[in-house]
Amino acid sequence: MSQSVEMSAAAVLFDLDGVLVFSSASVHRSWTAWAHSHGIDPVAVLAAASGTRSVDTIRQVAPHLDAEAEATRLEAGQALDTSDVTAGPGAAALLESLAQHEWAIVTSGSEPLARARLRAAGLPEPKVFVTAEQVSAGKPDPAGYLLAAGLLGAPPQRCVVIEDAAAGIAAGRSAGMRVIGLGGGESEHLAEADVVAGACADLEVLREPGRGLIIRTTEGDV
Repeated sequence: MSQSVEMSAAAVLFDLDGVLVFSSASVHRSWTAWAHSHGIDPVAVLAAASGTRSVDTIRQVAPHLDAEAEATRLEAGQALDTSDVTAGPGAAALLESLAQHEWAIVTSGSEPLARARLRAAGLPEPKVFVTAEQVSAGKPDPAGYLLAAGLLGAPPQRCVVIEDAAAGIAAGRSAGMRVIGLGGGESEHLAEADVVAGACADLEVLREPGRGLIIRTTEGDV
């Protein structure tokens, strides 16, 4: 049995891939090709890449390589491979319901890659856009989410994070924020989220005097 869940907030902080845009095919293609080119098991690489910066993934799976140079080349290729990148269900409508000062994107991708995927998905760019280059430590470190909250002028405890990866959920929780986990039928990795929903289409933005934004979702088996 599912139930309606409401969270009051001053701002909503979105992860990008798997939340606002669906780019899994491009991610799979690029990381698989990269892994094969270096003689590394692509399954292990893809598992390590979930929700983290490319440079951090490469440092983990191939510490002998120049991680920054490899990540730059990898993401440049991904930015050109957007033919099957699409907006997540309900993403456009959810963003339209928020004012510019009420939302931000915090992504593990580079700025050129993130902007390319937003364009391919037909989604608007936010006023506050925190990308991999802007933080010294990527998710699960909370730096990106704390930076976004500061740029929006919103107290961390009044921010709601929307994430699809365990690393991002951990980052939001470490930042002192509440987290909605999105998962299309696979919820085990979302166990640390406060609430789990299927997609942006399952979220609604309301406004109430004295409470600010209200993010309403349906909690249950996803």
